[in-house]
Amino acid sequence: MSDDAAPMGEKLQKVLARAGLGSRREMERAIEAGRVTVNGEVAGLGERVSEDDQIEFDGKRITGSDGHRVRVILYNKPTGEICSRHDPEGRPTVYDRLPRLKTGRWISVGRLDFNTSGLLLFTNSGELANKLMHPSSVIDREYLVRIQGQVDDDMKKRLIKGVALDDGEARFTDIVESGGEGTNRWFYCVVMEGRNREVRRLWESQGVRVSRLKRVRYGSVFIPSHVRVGQWIEMEPREIDDLCITAGLPKLGQRALTQAEKEVLQRQRRKLRKSPVPAGGRVPKRNSH
Repeated sequence: MSDDAAPMGEKLQKVLARAGLGSRREMERAIEAGRVTVNGEVAGLGERVSEDDQIEFDGKRITGSDGHRVRVILYNKPTGEICSRHDPEGRPTVYDRLPRLKTGRWISVGRLDFNTSGLLLFTNSGELANKLMHPSSVIDREYLVRIQGQVDDDMKKRLIKGVALDDGEARFTDIVESGGEGTNRWFYCVVMEGRNREVRRLWESQGVRVSRLKRVRYGSVFIPSHVRVGQWIEMEPREIDDLCITAGLPKLGQRALTQAEKEVLQRQRRKLRKSPVPAGGRVPKRNSH
């Protein structure tokens, strides 16, 4: 073999991150701490592994179908749920309704606050989640917002040009009116970042009140019309490939779901549809713009 031949396998920290155990950096620290073994031996940082290797993280094996297949869930979050795994106050969390993974964990791609509804993505790949959230990926987020107060063209121009918030200047890249009357009107607005409560704070900086807020798009991903509030749908491999491109990652080229896997997902969706669904209320339909 020549000296410049490509190394075999993938870096261990990348495989661990893809299994949903954390970011690559977190996995590097775990490897250095001796928490990871490969084929029964304590792993070293930079080690490469293949699908034939047996990997354990804190004594738990991570190889298997879930560890090797990147999965993404699209969830239509209702208001009244928090984005933490556990809440000291006992409030419901967005993780309560998600399907269980055999290995790894679901990682939320960004967050929505307690009173915000709409599109949330979850994945078992730490690498994909981190890339989708990183500012360098420049992914736009679109929200539907109901505003109480007077909104004129000058206000919209200020919000698009940029206003000073406590954590720096922020702005919308687009604002489109979508119905309503008087001082109770709906708008679609787009931001390029995921700062805490950014959409609310931008509008409130102009002296108006946000009475309803729903995320309707993340990059090229919209909420499908058949996914009701409080329900989720699992994305197909080709859709995950498109999401990887949006994040600036290469396509995964994963195999299509088997018939058995499709049937499992269908059963899960039917079960969810029979469950009580929080009332989401009526919102105006999105106009093309």
